[in-house]
Amino acid sequence: MPSKPTKTKKDAAKPTGSAQSVPPRPNWPPISPVLPAADLSLATLLADQVLTISQLWTTSLCKTYVNFLSTLPLTTTPGKPKRGEAVRVNDRFQVDDPIFAERLWSSTALKEIVENPVIDGEALNERQKRELWGGEALGLNSNIRVYRYSKGQYFDQHYDDSNNISFPSTSSQSAVPAKTTWTLLLYLSSPATGCKGGETIFHPEAPSKREAAPPPIVAELEVGMALLHRHGKDCLLHEGREVTEGEKWIIRSDLCVKR
Repeated sequence: MPSKPTKTKKDAAKPTGSAQSVPPRPNWPPISPVLPAADLSLATLLADQVLTISQLWTTSLCKTYVNFLSTLPLTTTPGKPKRGEAVRVNDRFQVDDPIFAERLWSSTALKEIVENPVIDGEALNERQKRELWGGEALGLNSNIRVYRYSKGQYFDQHYDDSNNISFPSTSSQSAVPAKTTWTLLLYLSSPATGCKGGETIFHPEAPSKREAAPPPIVAELEVGMALLHRHGKDCLLHEGREVTEGEKWIIRSDLCVKR
């Protein structure tokens, strides 16, 4: 099993317009079929920190995407991380694609659920909504990441950073100053697809030095489930457990709000 390093920061959402070499944008399959927002809901895994949406993507859509994503030129991360980075062993593909980010936001129930959040049966007012998301939600970061964890691969304990980005405006040619506040993980595989292990584990901090830390929060893999968790200064230490059988597929982006 992987060792437990000290707290590190890794996998920050890189700003749109990075100077790195840009891979061609994939010809993504249609995001269909999907369930309407009326059939879905936000569920609390850890209050004000970790939320989930079951069946944001249907099982058939996830299968279509796993078949497609397996054709992309994935790159294996180095086994020895740079200083100050968490150990991560997986295969990944990363692309800046604002069109796909908008489709992922608007072609699913995600936009409606985020803009009209109902948690534990209670609809949030405007103040509560801004406090939850960290500001006025704009959509998803165009920095799209695809992760594949095969047997023996994992992501050790780490934090996700927040980043300032320029968000494309739908009403003008000028981009909107924005920042990322929540990580979005969309799970495409689970034990039902042959993946064992790979759970996302959150480690809440102790309320005080005299008190023990609460037990870890385990996010089990579920096909089509979206997991949202705070990042930046409010991020919890978390990890992706080692996959012991099969493959774990994830699409990653970030929720963006106005700065």
